[in-house]
Amino acid sequence: MGCQFRLISAVAFGASYLVSSGKIVPSWWPIAGFVANFATLWTVQFVAWASWAVILWPKFLSPLRGLPEPTDNSLFHGQFHKIRKLPTGVPMREWINSIPNDGLIRYLGLFNQERLVVTSHKTLAEVLVTKNYDFEKPSTFQFFLGRILGYGILLVEGETHKMQRKNLLPAFAFRHVKDLYPVFWSKSQECVQAMTDHISQDETKSSEDKNTAVIEVGGWASRATLDIIGVAGLGHDFRTIENPNNKLNQTYQNMFSPSRSGKRNLEINEAARVIRATCADLIAEKKEKRARKEQSDVDILSVALESGGFSDENLVDQLMTFLAAGHETTASAMTWATYLLARHPDVQTRLRAEIRAHLPSPAGGDAAVVSSLDIDHMPYLNAVCNEVLRYFSPVPLTLRTTACDTSINGQFVPKGTSVVLAPWAVNKSESMWGPDALEFNPDRWMAKFAGDKDAASGGAKSNFAFLTFLHGPRSCIGQGFAKAEFACLLAAWAGRFEFELNDKEELDETKIKIEDGVTARPAKGLFVKTRVVEGW
Repeated sequence: MGCQFRLISAVAFGASYLVSSGKIVPSWWPIAGFVANFATLWTVQFVAWASWAVILWPKFLSPLRGLPEPTDNSLFHGQFHKIRKLPTGVPMREWINSIPNDGLIRYLGLFNQERLVVTSHKTLAEVLVTKNYDFEKPSTFQFFLGRILGYGILLVEGETHKMQRKNLLPAFAFRHVKDLYPVFWSKSQECVQAMTDHISQDETKSSEDKNTAVIEVGGWASRATLDIIGVAGLGHDFRTIENPNNKLNQTYQNMFSPSRSGKRNLEINEAARVIRATCADLIAEKKEKRARKEQSDVDILSVALESGGFSDENLVDQLMTFLAAGHETTASAMTWATYLLARHPDVQTRLRAEIRAHLPSPAGGDAAVVSSLDIDHMPYLNAVCNEVLRYFSPVPLTLRTTACDTSINGQFVPKGTSVVLAPWAVNKSESMWGPDALEFNPDRWMAKFAGDKDAASGGAKSNFAFLTFLHGPRSCIGQGFAKAEFACLLAAWAGRFEFELNDKEELDETKIKIEDGVTARPAKGLFVKTRVVEGW
């Protein structure tokens, strides 16, 4: 839409100059000054374009008009009223389970702008795999996220993306991630100990139960995951668990908190400056170590440096991506995991029993090392992790724009069409997951409960039913890292603590106000009664 306004303004400016200067004056055109001519020409063009874009194209001319869509559209704003009212991804979840479709659902947004929701195995495979470079992130999306995440692998397109992914893959290789489990566990231990100390020292708790206090879990999760990505990803301990007031943590807290738009731009610009400077310092430190021929570290930054495929500036962008996306997504997963365990005490009790039977206590000190084999041989822990990531995907929705005229499942899709990939919808699609798609059920990932279904896919009919990390060349490169980190952190928390919702109204999911943003979290935080369970 921005480019349309620029074009309209440019045409109005040029025509107004010619008319006002007397170089071109149609006999039927009233002679007026430049400003009046500009205003008149701009308005005429805008009305013509708006009539085309808002009424004629979406209502009468678009090749997408015959696709299934919601019926309760407003005249000029389609489904915008519902999208604005409900959390991101929730309207799509309703539509995917209520509107019969063959892989595509069309809906209209603000000013009747067309959107396509991709809903089936076949259409998802086309968008994410076979034709993935036909679909790019929208420019506005890139601009907004680029300031926060840097222009790293998450945002670049085409050949640049292929090159960056190739050079970064060794850092996320299967064996490399396996070697990082002791780091994940060590930081999980530190977090559990800090939370235990906080509970024992909390002056607001009841004197009757010295082992229980109400804590906001999202903040603790963010502190832990920022430290983990710091050590395992950058080879640097930010010590955020120890000191939540450090500059980097405060920068991210301010960046992801709501604020008025004018002030918001200044906050984001300053935050980006702080984060870029931090990343540049870490790169310089690593390069100095390499120059001294010190033993190479196993963190992601060290592997990326050894590839030789990145300039210092581009490495800064990659680190910004890993820092922000890497810790915020897992922190969101930990927040929702705690919520779901508090809602389902039977799952929590069963999970704690498995953890305590197979893992050393986080209070065991430095000698208590956990390896990938320890975590991988805990089926219920992995089932709970998978089900949390299915049920509450940290990123509820992502957008693509067609970079050229293309087709999806034989349907012609014009260049510039917005395409919606909605994990919060696909992950709960009844056509893919069955009639219990809307239920939290870790057993769907357990072989003995899956029956003749494939437990590795949660019993779903297709791998594309699990959209949390996307698929294909644009899938999350850090998927293995994130799942391993999540499993270690959840094992430490669930083994040590018992969680109970502080606000009983939140037992009803619809009562939780979810903050709109890149990741989904409770808007006012998640406060839970947390009790230290002795004996481990």
